[in-house]
Amino acid sequence: MQQGPHVYTAQGTIEKSHLLQQHQPLVRRIALQMIAKLPASVELDDLIQAGMIGLLDASSRYQDNKGAQFETFVSQRIRGAMLDELRSSDWGSRGLRQSARNVERAIQKLEHRLGRPPTEGEIARELKVDLEAYQSLLQEIQGCQLLYVEDFAKGEAENPFIDLHAQDARRSQRSSDDPLEQLLESGFRHQLVDAIQQLPERDQLLLNLYYEEELNLREIGAILEVSQSRVCQLHSQAISRLRARLKELL
Repeated sequence: MQQGPHVYTAQGTIEKSHLLQQHQPLVRRIALQMIAKLPASVELDDLIQAGMIGLLDASSRYQDNKGAQFETFVSQRIRGAMLDELRSSDWGSRGLRQSARNVERAIQKLEHRLGRPPTEGEIARELKVDLEAYQSLLQEIQGCQLLYVEDFAKGEAENPFIDLHAQDARRSQRSSDDPLEQLLESGFRHQLVDAIQQLPERDQLLLNLYYEEELNLREIGAILEVSQSRVCQLHSQAISRLRARLKELL
């Protein structure tokens, strides 16, 4: 997104009202990207409202002399505010989250047993449902599989994953104060890359189109020559495979 020159006050700080107006399209773009991966029950306006709060918070916290690019900083704050809104509203029911975990566990068991990624039919049989029911389940759990770092915790409220796996990085004097940066420094980035590379090729392509190329469901469907609903199913299954493998690695 092309950005215009920043406007400064006499005190040398970035003019907040200008920044809010300038970055409103960014809030909407991030909301649209996120809602494509969430259940239909999530309202776009709710995400945008949360994102605007994150934008306002970012404009208050950002210090121009810190050297960080404001666009990067504000994008992180906007996404964080939207994720906080999703968590607080409990948009994914406990039943759906449990279903998502059941799929992950079935994939994990089958990979151990078979020594390869299981097919859809094999996963369905492991879950004791027919293929059509399994594919319907994949659509239902779409969005309940966002990779929240606390999902990898031993308990719901203790020993969060981001703390458990950033300890080595914290001991380094060069380590960032940002827990996410500490996590990436600890080797998690490489583990994530390894996990993705072990997925079936179609899953790797789908994730690349979704998260790197930022294509929508219709565009991905055209490339894979499948329907949009089928892309949704394949995305849910790819994320389930990835989560199962990450849990195995970690």
